Amino acid sequence: MKKTYKIDVDCANCANKMEVAANSTAGVKQATVNFMTLKMVVEFDEGADPKSVMPAVLNACKKVEDDCEIFF
Repeated sequence: MKKTYKIDVDCANCANKMEVAANSTAGVKQATVNFMTLKMVVEFDEGADPKSVMPAVLNACKKVEDDCEIFF
């Protein structure tokens, strides 16, 4: 399953850090962050629940970029 989320991030480098953090989160098959559109597309692992995975993604992203936000 793929879902798109609106994000708030200040720079392209920070967006790249968010993408790396999201991709290292359990339950995420692949995540792509687009700084120009301020969107994150997340493809979840088979059987993963987006409602339980996304808080972990946000937590991972906040560790690398503390003023970022993901709206879900």
